[in-house]
Amino acid sequence: MTLEATQGGVLLAIVIMSLVTYLTRAGGVFVMARVPIGPRVERFINAMAGSVLVAVITPMAVHGDGGARMALVATAGVMLVLRKPLPAIAAGILTAAMWRLIAS
Repeated sequence: MTLEATQGGVLLAIVIMSLVTYLTRAGGVFVMARVPIGPRVERFINAMAGSVLVAVITPMAVHGDGGARMALVATAGVMLVLRKPLPAIAAGILTAAMWRLIAS
């Protein structure tokens, strides 16, 4: 299936993507409303959050440029020291920006 890159085609693509996103999220809520959350399910949910994070970060570490790798190092370092996500994210963004500013 192809969509023309006209204004109508772009709008249709946005509507379809919005609908798929909504159905995915609503489906998750619908399914989890029927699953009793015991210790086993809670451990699974907590493990999934970490798995998703690793799945997002690993390609950036393997295929990213120097700025991306330095940002990962800075973020991990600040997170280990402060144990607060907001300063760690800020350190990663600042490190990537400075690396790319200096390298260019």
